[in-house]
Amino acid sequence: MSGSNSYRLRCSLAAHEMDVRGLAAAAFPHGAFVSVSRDRTARVWVPNPSENQVFTEMHCMNGHSNFVSCVCIIAPNETYPRGLIATGGHDNNICVFSLDRPDPLFTLKGHKNTVCTLSSGKFGTMLSGSWDTTAKVWLGEKCLMTLQGHTAAVWAVVILPEQGLMLSGSADKTIKLWKAGRCENTYTGHEDCVRGLAVINDVEFLSCSNDASIRRWMVTGECVQVYYSHTNYIYSLAVFPNGQDFISTGEDRTLRIWRKGECSQTIRLPAQSVWCCCILPDGDIAVGASDGVIRVFTECQERVSSAQDLQAFEDELSKAIIDPKTGDLGDIKIEDLPGREHLDEPGNRDGQTRLIKEGSNVEAYQWSVSDGRWVKIGDVVGGSSQQNSKRVMYEGKEYDFVFSIDVNEGGPGLKLPYNVTDDPWLTAHNFLEKNDLSPMFLDQVANFIIENTKGHTLGPAPGSATDPFTGAGRYIPGSGSDSQGFGADPFTGAGRYIPESGSTGAVPSGRADPFTGGSAYSSSSLPKAKTNVFFPNTDGVMFEQANTTQILGKLRELNSTAPADRKLSDTALDCLEKLLLLVTDVKGQEQPTAEQISVLWRTSHWPEDIVFPVLDILRLAVRHPEVNAQLCGGTEGASLCNHLLGLMSSEGRPANQMLALRILCNCFSGSHGRALLLGHRDTVLSRAGDLCIVSNKNIHVALATLVLNYAGRLYGQPTEIEAKAQCLSVASTALEVVQDKEAIFRLLVALGTTVAGDSTAKDLARSLGVNSQISKYARVSDPAKVGECCRLVLDELQ
Repeated sequence: MSGSNSYRLRCSLAAHEMDVRGLAAAAFPHGAFVSVSRDRTARVWVPNPSENQVFTEMHCMNGHSNFVSCVCIIAPNETYPRGLIATGGHDNNICVFSLDRPDPLFTLKGHKNTVCTLSSGKFGTMLSGSWDTTAKVWLGEKCLMTLQGHTAAVWAVVILPEQGLMLSGSADKTIKLWKAGRCENTYTGHEDCVRGLAVINDVEFLSCSNDASIRRWMVTGECVQVYYSHTNYIYSLAVFPNGQDFISTGEDRTLRIWRKGECSQTIRLPAQSVWCCCILPDGDIAVGASDGVIRVFTECQERVSSAQDLQAFEDELSKAIIDPKTGDLGDIKIEDLPGREHLDEPGNRDGQTRLIKEGSNVEAYQWSVSDGRWVKIGDVVGGSSQQNSKRVMYEGKEYDFVFSIDVNEGGPGLKLPYNVTDDPWLTAHNFLEKNDLSPMFLDQVANFIIENTKGHTLGPAPGSATDPFTGAGRYIPGSGSDSQGFGADPFTGAGRYIPESGSTGAVPSGRADPFTGGSAYSSSSLPKAKTNVFFPNTDGVMFEQANTTQILGKLRELNSTAPADRKLSDTALDCLEKLLLLVTDVKGQEQPTAEQISVLWRTSHWPEDIVFPVLDILRLAVRHPEVNAQLCGGTEGASLCNHLLGLMSSEGRPANQMLALRILCNCFSGSHGRALLLGHRDTVLSRAGDLCIVSNKNIHVALATLVLNYAGRLYGQPTEIEAKAQCLSVASTALEVVQDKEAIFRLLVALGTTVAGDSTAKDLARSLGVNSQISKYARVSDPAKVGECCRLVLDELQ
């Protein structure tokens, strides 16, 4: 902030016809800001050079078919040097505008309910939150990932400046930290809906809530401070550039300015709900409220409004009608209140409230430190001596109205409590959410409230209310609508058969191939220049080595001890033996028979404790074109995929998990297998990614290889950004826990292949913090391929 002066009114803009729900400082022109409103518009406001205090509307944008509820600015880039404006609305859409046209450049669809919060990050990424309980990550016109985990509306989102971290706050009272699409932490402490989030620095952030508190958090999870001053819901926060001071607004009609952890100034407004705020480049504060007015406050004396306008603002404030139950005035007994002489005593803090009796009326005054006087902030109605018989008690609280809403013909009615000072739209939303009713009724319920409280200030509910659909005394939603370790010893002991325990996958011959490992690979064989022999890798990596004698020996051993109803006949054993020898004979011309493939498929469903040698045969068999076509094509393919996913469950045996991953990798050797896995990519990669927490290097190598094979198939397809986003997400998540150098290497190759030649994928990788995550591997020299590949990936992301 520019100093320690008090903030005073700079100007009032009669900006919108309905509530102002969002504000954001614009990238261009300098000093401008954007507002959005329930009147379905977004407007750009610029400083008027001829009048220092005033802003002028420069641009009006339309594109939503319902209320607009949030806004953010997408940073300038080469294509849009003035940046872009993104708005979210009750039509479930996000509209993206430029400054040179009134209609959207494009519209982002995907949320299933109101988009109520937006945040932009580096490299053009954007995060959205919705009443559908999800947050979504966007880049350009594509949804890259959906963040699922909250159990109620996501009211607030923000992208942290470093490490690819994202935050979401929800009506489920929690805040979640996300990295690469996965929830890394859940913060609990708030006692009601989390309504706003604001970044302090790389490791700290603020949250505000309907519980009237503001909390300061470390990203690591600790709540280091709780701030109290507001007396009702807190809707928005903004942090000053110094990273210490901040502002907040809420349902108690106030803007509060916080310096050094204390509320240093309270500015009361002549509107019930102060929905939003933002800090402008010159340090001034803009706030939007339920009266459709934007007010800008400044601590710069040169920009303070004229004495006439200041007086007009004070007069408007003094005429406000205050319900004590919405503020900090408490229950009021007129006979106990002092008279006007009470105002002769100075206040002891800015924003202090004092009530006096003026005849039969109660007036509220607030102490202004900057003016050194008491300023009238409104007339108080609804004191206890006035209202004992006029309000309705419901669940221990008094309300002006308690409507009875029938959701089923003849069934018990649901109660909808409402005070005239409440927001009807928020009340309607809370009612629908509390009673698990479709959000499609939001407009009807809100309009029902508005219509049946029209003309009322305080007092009893009407005897009957007109149903918004039928005109009758009952409201029935839906009645008028047609829509709606493995480790070293997983098996039996010394001398046992271990499926592929010494192999990490075969590759084409060639001394310089980075996947051959062991003595076949030497860093001295790599070109010394920045020639990239690692990625993009589009050939795929298969697990091909096998000891057929050990596999068949273990199969016969386990069959001899298998339950009688699962024991294989000699004919079935012979089928499997012939099939194994056939698919491992690279020079053979004989084709597998339908009977052999059928026996293999049936036997792959053996009990989980003995099935592993059969899975090893399946791993080798799916490389054969005929087996690949038979097992991966058509309905059989879906069955195979589901069977392998079942083996990969978190409760599964590590040996089976590892072999299932290897079978999936080898499915990429045939066209039917590739088509199958690309079609089930979301489910397969999600389940595979869950296995990175298993402490088993063979599983980690197989997981890394699967991601690499997916990346290879997606190379050269810039339209597949959502699929690439999942590859980046799984690889990034795995790199957090994987220790094995071969697995790390393959994940680095997967990352390089995913971003190679695709600027959008590179931007996404940067936004996920991949650079900082992998930089530690650039210094690895044993094996040298890890460090060399890492440096090439970092070069790609420059």
